Amino acid sequence: MQPKELLQAMFRAAVAAASPDQCVPPHLPDPPRGRTVVVGAGKAAAAMARAVEGHWSGPLSGLVITRYGHGVPTRVIETVEAGHPVPDAAGEAAARRILALAGELGPDDLLLCLISGGGSALLALPAPGISIADKQAVGKALLRSGASIGEMNCVRKQLSAIKGGRLAAATRAQVVALVISDVPGDDPAVIASGPTVPDWTTVTDALAILRKYAIEPPPAVVRHLSAVRVGGEASSEMRGDVRTIMIATPQMALERASGVAWGAGYKSLILGNAIEGEASQTALVHAGIARQVVEHGQPASGPCVLLSGGETTVTVRGRGRGGRNAEFLLALAVALDGMPGAHALAADTDGIDGTEDNAGALLAPDTLKRAAALGIDAKARLADNDGYGFFQALGDLVVTGPTLTNVNDFRAILIDGRAPPSKGKG
Repeated sequence: MQPKELLQAMFRAAVAAASPDQCVPPHLPDPPRGRTVVVGAGKAAAAMARAVEGHWSGPLSGLVITRYGHGVPTRVIETVEAGHPVPDAAGEAAARRILALAGELGPDDLLLCLISGGGSALLALPAPGISIADKQAVGKALLRSGASIGEMNCVRKQLSAIKGGRLAAATRAQVVALVISDVPGDDPAVIASGPTVPDWTTVTDALAILRKYAIEPPPAVVRHLSAVRVGGEASSEMRGDVRTIMIATPQMALERASGVAWGAGYKSLILGNAIEGEASQTALVHAGIARQVVEHGQPASGPCVLLSGGETTVTVRGRGRGGRNAEFLLALAVALDGMPGAHALAADTDGIDGTEDNAGALLAPDTLKRAAALGIDAKARLADNDGYGFFQALGDLVVTGPTLTNVNDFRAILIDGRAPPSKGKG
């Protein structure tokens, strides 16, 4: 198998490990004595709802929200498509309906919550006194700031009437949450901003994050945060008796990809499933490890594959078309500088790198050489946050369309060759 084909096969395996058709059915709870209502939000929500419908033995109803273009046909569970990563009115209206559905249920009923990455922006029900436009303004500023997903979701929860455990608090029903993790550490309070999980972050935390990134929120947001801080936090009112089941994680995806590498005759090293930080800086670390493999046979000799996951960020300073995985790969290309035998793929498992139409991109030893032949300056493109434009010009974008799941970033560096002997190697 050629390096490019192997990298793509590993990515497909990682995505398949988190497919709702595979990971939802084994974790479905028993039907209750009363009604079963299915609600949810995230990029996998529609596919998860379809999987529930295909394996549920009793009557069902419900409503889930997914990103535009991520819907699939369902029979009885309604699917609404809405804005992501910036929330919109469609998400707000659907979130309001979900909260109302939860409030109608009693102790003999089951509220089955389908939670996946992207749910935080999709489940957009502002707290009283805040408009959807206010939330959009704060969300856009956070996305450009370089804030981590944990930081963004801390702020989102403090501005929400449904996230941070408030969905579970709104019902008297049994609550079971099936969760596909897209966050480093798999914390259910962070995934989709934890609509069924008690919120232990505070308004003080949210204000500190806004100050850290020099974000000036709209006046209504300032008034809301100030009022909550004076009136006291509401986290103690959140339900803690929800049954939360983690059905797919980044680690599972990396392990599935690792198996593909070993099957092709490559050693596989998983560097971490929860790597965060600026995409370009993360690329420098990965490049250093790749050079250590080639030059010293450490931590493994080639041929091998270095795998990692998590969620990097990009502090946007340029005006190019980016995406954090394209940014990572372009920075990796610059750092490796055409190192022989090194190929790589970086992509988002949801099929969308940021707001573009690609999942990610591919890197080969001749990438910089081919770019130079076209008059493209890799360093200049990196400074302009134009990873998408760089790899598009070379025909090296990875385009899958929506995968209907999300376990976040997937990075693989394939080192196709053996390191020369190194004196003093331990």
